[in-house]
Amino acid sequence: MKNNPIGIFDSGVGGLSILASVKALLPKESFVYFADQKNNPYGGRSVSEIKRLSSKVVSFLIKKKVKLVIIACNTVSVNAIEDLRSKFDVPIIAVVPVVKTIAQKSKTKKAAVFATPATAKSKYLKDLINNFSNGTKIYTIGTSKLEHLVEEGIITGPEVEKAIENSLLPLIKKKVDSIALGCTHYPFLTSEIEKIVGSKAAIYDSGGAIARRTEHVLSHENIEASKKGADYYYTTGEESKFKIISEKLLGFKLENVEKVEI
Repeated sequence: MKNNPIGIFDSGVGGLSILASVKALLPKESFVYFADQKNNPYGGRSVSEIKRLSSKVVSFLIKKKVKLVIIACNTVSVNAIEDLRSKFDVPIIAVVPVVKTIAQKSKTKKAAVFATPATAKSKYLKDLINNFSNGTKIYTIGTSKLEHLVEEGIITGPEVEKAIENSLLPLIKKKVDSIALGCTHYPFLTSEIEKIVGSKAAIYDSGGAIARRTEHVLSHENIEASKKGADYYYTTGEESKFKIISEKLLGFKLENVEKVEI
């Protein structure tokens, strides 16, 4: 059990940003990464669809004998996490926007969560903001454009710049000075976002927090790995494209990549 892999799930390649953070903190752990690219993006889907699709993926990961599941998709986390935890016994860690952090860090008392449409309008995010805003005005903004671009491996250039400008410049004009990246695709765009918002806003993502939470759960459950095993990558999309784009985003070669149907 201890040397069983950790499962990480996203609708596409965005969750690789979480994988990178967890791998960096926990080098002895092995991973099964699943990208449901056939059904990507989840951001525009109904809650019932998100629950149905994510349940199928977690079932797949459990068949691969994972000891823990990380939901590396904010859209799934805010719409389906309670449903998933009620169905499966394996520990499930869910990435969510770092609302508490941006509320605490903001000096202007104006912050924002930059997410997908489904995350931005979710009750879960509204509840997070109500519980942790602590007097800071927190705006939510959702776009699916950038998720599409990252899925294609496009992380720089005019299309990226225009989409970021359209989404974030109106917030900067409102004196927003802290922005949480509420989609795991967006950390791959951090340098481009910082070019546009400059020193006017600080950017925060969930990678570090999820890595530390994973370390805590493994320790608490006494299931830390003693030796590193192989990592496996699965996609419901096009295998060769997934491999090329993932290697570009991660900066290293992938082995054990396979297309599957679920």
